[in-house]
Amino acid sequence: QVQLVESGGGLVQAGGSLRLSCAASARTFSSTVIGWFRQAPGKEREFVAGITWSSGSTSYADSVKGRFTISRDNAKNTVYLQMNSLKPEDTALYYCAAGRLLMTIPQYYDYWGQGTQVTVSS
Repeated sequence: QVQLVESGGGLVQAGGSLRLSCAASARTFSSTVIGWFRQAPGKEREFVAGITWSSGSTSYADSVKGRFTISRDNAKNTVYLQMNSLKPEDTALYYCAAGRLLMTIPQYYDYWGQGTQVTVSS
């Protein structure tokens, strides 16, 4: 029902910035929010940030608050994650996901993109 495609990942130095994009094919009652998650090798999937399509309400993990900014362009069905002051600890495969509630638990999200790699060197 909903297809998501992430882009914008890459290799950056610590302190640098990167902007990720998540293009959604559709948004419905069953996909009212977009969340960004990340997963590093050997680690569990971790919530990063989320946003609602309707009001633009946002939520951030404590580890990224103040450094990352999530936003959306409803006309383009696209959500962005602006990542500033990147740290090596931010290195992970970043996924965007569409869900019905703005929650930090992955199981609340029904559709997932394939992921885009973010690597931050020291």
